[in-house]
Amino acid sequence: MGSYKCLDSDQYSLGKYMLIPVREQDVMLIKDWRNSQLDVLRQKKPLTETMQRHYFETVIWPSFELQQPQQLLFSFLKQDICIGYGGIVHINWEDQRGEVSFLLNSERVANSDVYRQDFLSFLSLVKQVAYKGLGFNRLFTETFDNRSFHISILEEAGFRREGRMKQHIYLNGAFTDSILHGHLRGYDYSVDQ
Repeated sequence: MGSYKCLDSDQYSLGKYMLIPVREQDVMLIKDWRNSQLDVLRQKKPLTETMQRHYFETVIWPSFELQQPQQLLFSFLKQDICIGYGGIVHINWEDQRGEVSFLLNSERVANSDVYRQDFLSFLSLVKQVAYKGLGFNRLFTETFDNRSFHISILEEAGFRREGRMKQHIYLNGAFTDSILHGHLRGYDYSVDQ
C-alpha cells in the first residue's frame, strides 16, 4: 500500500519479526482475528467485509499521507508472514504520546509461550516506532482486568501499572475493570519508584 509520511522508515525489525505499514492483503485477516477475539477488544459487534474495507479506505489509507495521523497501524510479520497487527492509536502529537494497540493471529494466542514471545517482540518494535521514529515521550495501554497473562507480559516489557478504572467495561454480562499501564522514553525501569 504505502508508507506513513510521518516516519522516515517503512519497516522496523527485530530478529525474525518486523512491523510494516498495514498492508491491504492483511485487512481481511485482521477482520477475522478481531471478530474471533471480541472479548479482549472495545469492539462490540462483529465486522463485515464491507465495514472493514470502508474503514481502511476512508480512515487508514488516507492517514498514510498525513504528517500527524491519529493512528499508525502496522502488519506484524514473522519471517515475512503476517501473524498479527497493531500500532499506536489515540495519538496526541502535542503531548507526544499514544496508546499501544495489539492483536495476534487467533491460533497463536492459544499457545502461551508463542503469545509471550510474539507480544514481547511487538512491544519492542512499537517502542522503536514511538521513541526513535516519532520522538514520542510516552506510550500507554488499557487492558481488561481479566487478561492477567497479557498484563504480566506488558510489565515484563517495562510497562508500569498506573491505575485501575473500576467497572469500566461491560463485558459478557458483567462490569470489568480496566488496568492502565505506561512506558516513558529513556526512563530507567530497573529502578522502582
